[in-house]
Amino acid sequence: MTIGLEADTWFRRYRATDTPRRRLLILPHAGGSANFFHPWGRAFDEGTEVLVGKYPGRYERPADPFIDTMDELADRVTAALLPLADLPLTLFGHSMGASLAYEVVRRLEQRHAVRPAALHVSSREAPHRVPPRDLYRRDDAALIAELRRLGGTDSALLDDPDVQEFVLPSLRADLTVADTYGPRPASPVGCPVHAWIGDADPSLPPREMNAWADVAPAGFRLRVLPGGHFYLVEQRGALLSELAGELAAPL
Repeated sequence: MTIGLEADTWFRRYRATDTPRRRLLILPHAGGSANFFHPWGRAFDEGTEVLVGKYPGRYERPADPFIDTMDELADRVTAALLPLADLPLTLFGHSMGASLAYEVVRRLEQRHAVRPAALHVSSREAPHRVPPRDLYRRDDAALIAELRRLGGTDSALLDDPDVQEFVLPSLRADLTVADTYGPRPASPVGCPVHAWIGDADPSLPPREMNAWADVAPAGFRLRVLPGGHFYLVEQRGALLSELAGELAAPL
């Protein structure tokens, strides 16, 4: 299948075969990029086509303007994804990407009668439990301090002014999306929801992820792995092994 212009703009594609049997869409965290999830691209069987979200204003899309609301971001991702929803579709979102993945699933189901196979949410409160935050309004030093607190970025790199100049604009734009998102009504989705978190995540206690069950009448599961907010780096092997097994299981 040929990806349209919008899909090519929004997703990096890892294709193992011309006739995939399923698709996995990964939506990165605030300030994140498709590069962060590059090791995931070839981690699954040849029947799984992996798509990784490419947010505007960075890397492959430096000239595209930032988007600063969750609704616009979800609308744009959904529109780009719709032509690729002809196969069983699983979404995985980390941190801000978890809220985005949930909103995309809602749009697919409610507006387009497309029900994904599963929604995987990582290290983020359920929509009705997301508190309003104002980190995006704070100065650059506060944003750098938050990056250090959450981990996932080499601390030495954060001392480099050139790195800060490159990273901070996209981080601030994404934090505007994430911080102004909730709380929202607990609107249920029609697919099973799988929640993931590190046992030492400084952003929220693991038990808070259980609130995702409120939007998951089709089934809910929580998996706690060792690590912090970016547990999915150090626990990549365990996470991808479990995710691969679920993707390959019969629907």
